[in-house]
Amino acid sequence: MIINKNIKQYLVPDFATIKEALKVIDQNHNGYVLVVDEGGVLEGVLTDGDYRRWSLEQAQIDLNIHVSTVCRKDFQFAFNSESNDLIEAKLSSERKFVPIVDEKRRIVAVAEFKTANIGIANFLVTETSPCFIIAEIGLNHNGSLERAFEMIKLAADTGVDCVKFQMRNMSSLYLNKGNSDDIKEDLGSQYVLDLLAKFQLTDDDMYKAFDYCKSCGVIPMCTPWDSLSLESLEKYGMDAYKVASADFTNHDFLKELAKTGKTLICSTGMCSELEIIESVKILKKHSAKFILLQCNSTYPTPYKDVNLKYIQRLKDLGDCFVGYSGHERGYHVVLASIALGAKVVEKHFTLDKNMEGNDHKVSLLPEELKEMVQKIKDIEQSLGTTNGRIPTQGELMNRNTLAKSLVAGKMIKMGQIISEDMIVVKAPGKGLQPNKKKELIGKVASRNFDVGDFFYETDVTSLFVYRKHYRFRRPWGVAVRFHDYKELMKDVNPDFIEFHLSYKDLYYDVDKNFFEKYDLNLVVHSPDTFEGDFLLDLSNPDENHRCRSIVELQKTIDITRKLKRYFNKAHKPLIVVSLGGFSTDGLISKAEQEIRYTLMADSLRELDTDGVEVIGQTLPPYPWYFGGQLYLNLFVTAEDTVDFCKKNNLRLCFDISHSKLTCNELDLSFNDFVQKVAPYAAHLHIADAKGVDGEGLQIGDGEIDFFYLAEQLDKMCPEASFIPEIWQGHKNAGEGFWLALQKLEKYF
Repeated sequence: MIINKNIKQYLVPDFATIKEALKVIDQNHNGYVLVVDEGGVLEGVLTDGDYRRWSLEQAQIDLNIHVSTVCRKDFQFAFNSESNDLIEAKLSSERKFVPIVDEKRRIVAVAEFKTANIGIANFLVTETSPCFIIAEIGLNHNGSLERAFEMIKLAADTGVDCVKFQMRNMSSLYLNKGNSDDIKEDLGSQYVLDLLAKFQLTDDDMYKAFDYCKSCGVIPMCTPWDSLSLESLEKYGMDAYKVASADFTNHDFLKELAKTGKTLICSTGMCSELEIIESVKILKKHSAKFILLQCNSTYPTPYKDVNLKYIQRLKDLGDCFVGYSGHERGYHVVLASIALGAKVVEKHFTLDKNMEGNDHKVSLLPEELKEMVQKIKDIEQSLGTTNGRIPTQGELMNRNTLAKSLVAGKMIKMGQIISEDMIVVKAPGKGLQPNKKKELIGKVASRNFDVGDFFYETDVTSLFVYRKHYRFRRPWGVAVRFHDYKELMKDVNPDFIEFHLSYKDLYYDVDKNFFEKYDLNLVVHSPDTFEGDFLLDLSNPDENHRCRSIVELQKTIDITRKLKRYFNKAHKPLIVVSLGGFSTDGLISKAEQEIRYTLMADSLRELDTDGVEVIGQTLPPYPWYFGGQLYLNLFVTAEDTVDFCKKNNLRLCFDISHSKLTCNELDLSFNDFVQKVAPYAAHLHIADAKGVDGEGLQIGDGEIDFFYLAEQLDKMCPEASFIPEIWQGHKNAGEGFWLALQKLEKYF
C-alpha cells in the first residue's frame, strides 16, 4: 500500500463538467478523479469505468453537465485516524484506491493498492514516461550563490528535469559540531569537514537557489542530511527528497522522511542486499512513495564495480521504479542504465573539473550534460516495446526498393488458374512479397498479365477497388509519372493531373512524347533528390549547394513551361517544392533557422518563374530520404511557415499528413495548425498520418479526423485543389488513389 498525499492531480470541483473531469483523468494517468466541494469535502468518485457505464445508459451524452450529477456517491473511504492496517484491508486487486478523509470528510490523501505512477512536483514517473534526469550540483557551487545561479541556468538549458543540492546542519549532524579543525578526526573526515565548512550555503541562500530553479523551469530537489535540515526543507515546501546512500540504513531518519508524504529517491550505495531489504520494509510499512537507485559510493567508481545489472534486482526487491546514480567518469554508463530500465538518473555537474572538492572530478561539464540528456532521449526512442514487430514506414519504403516481388513469368489471361510455373521472383519489392507465393498459386486471374507484370495483394484477396467518376466540392487530381499518366487518367474525371518528377524526368523530351492536348489543369511536383545524393535545399548555407539547388529547380520550371502547352486549363501551373532546411545530426537553433529563411528568400528571387507559380510545401520534422531519416527545420511549424509566406508573398502546398506529424512530435493542436496555415494554401496533399513519421497513410489508417478537417478547409481555403497523396497509391493501376478518393467523397 502507498499513502499518497500529493492529491492535487486527482481533484476536480463539483461544478466542473464531465468533459473537464475526463481531461483530469487523462492527465493523471490513474483512471479516476475525486469530486470535492469548495471546502475540500469529498462528494464522490468518478472512474473510467463509472463514466463508461453511465454513458451506455444515456440516449444522448452531454459532457457539459456537472460531474457531481454522475459521480459515484457510494464509495469506500477511510478516516485518517484509522491505522494503516485497517486502511490497507480496504484495498484489493479490484479496489485499487481508497480516499482518506479527516473527521469533517475533507480529502487529505489516497491509499493506493499499488502505485501506477509517482509524482515529483509536476513530473509523473510511469512505466512509459521519459527518464527523470537529475543534475546534481551538491556542493559544486563551492559556497557561491552566484555560481549556483549560473549552474542552475546552464543545467536548465541542457534539458534536465531537476537540479539537486545538499543541506546539512553541521552542529546537529556531526559529533564534534562540525569543527573542521578537530585534530582527533580521521584524515578523510577532516578533508570532508574542511570542504563543508567552506562551501555550505545558508538556508536562505538555498531557498533563493530553489526559487531560481523554478524560474528556469526545472524542479529543485535537495538531500537533507539531518532532521533540522529536513525541517528547513519542509518549511520551504520541497516537493520530493533525495535520500543519500549514507542514510539508507538510518531507519529513524527514513521514518521521518516517509512521514512527509513526499516522494523519496533513495540511493543504495554502501549497502548490502540485506540492508536494502530492511530499509524497503521500513519504507513500505510507513506507506512511502519511493524509487531505488543503484549506486556505488566511490569517487570515481571503477567500471568493474558499477554492477548495472543490479538495477533489475532492485526493482524486484522494492517492487518499485528504479534508476541509477553514477559517480564513474563520463556518462556512457548512465546511457546503458536507460536500456536496463532506469526511470531516474542522477549525475554530478560542474563548471570546472579542476575545482576544489571531491565531486568535481566525477562531474560532467555543461556540454557533456547536454550530450547526455540528448542521448538519453535518443535511447528512449530506440527502446520501443515488446509488442509484435511491425515494419516501420521507412522500412516499408526501403522494402519497396530493395526487396523482391512475385512477377508474371509468362502471359496469363483473365480466368486462367495461376500455377507455379507462371510465377517468378524479381526485384524491386513493390509487388506481392515472395512469401505469398503459396497463397497465389491456384487463384483465378482477375485480369490479363503481360510478362513482367507484378502481382498484388488484391490478386490473392480478390478485394478490388474500381475507379469511377468522383464528385468533390473543390478541384481534384491524381499524382502521375510520365510513364503512367495515360493509364491513370482512364475512366476517371480529374480536374488536373500532378506530375511527380524524378531528376531524370527533367531531361524528358516533352514535345517528342506528347501528341495531344488535354482539357485539364496541370500541377508539377519538383524532384527532391538529384544525381550524386544531392538534396534540393534553397536555404543551404553552403553557397555551392544553394546555387546548384537554384539551377535544378529552374530546370523543373523550364519543363513545366513545356508541359503547360499541352494542358488547355494550365494558365499558371503550380510547382510544388520542398524548399529545404534539412540537417543531418539534429535540429538547428532558432537563430540558424532565421539565417536559412533569409537564404531561401534570396534563392526564390533568383528564379525565373514567369508563367508558373512556385509553392513551398509544409514539411514533417523527420522526412525520409536516401533510405534513412533526416531532420527538417523550415516550413515545419505553423508560425514560421505563415511568417515566411507573408513576407515573401508565397502560397503553399498544405501537406496534411506532414503537418499532422509535426503536431504529434511538438505536441501542438492540429486544429490550430490548420486554422493558421490553410488560408495560405493554393493546393493540398491529403493523406492520413500516425505518430511522428508515419506519413502518407491511407485515409482512415491514421489519426486525422477528416470530418472536422473538411469543415475547416471548406472555410479556410475553399478554392484550393487537392490530390490524395497516398504512399505507393499508384501501384496496381492506382488502387490506393481510388480507395482514398472513394473515402474522401463522404468528407469533401
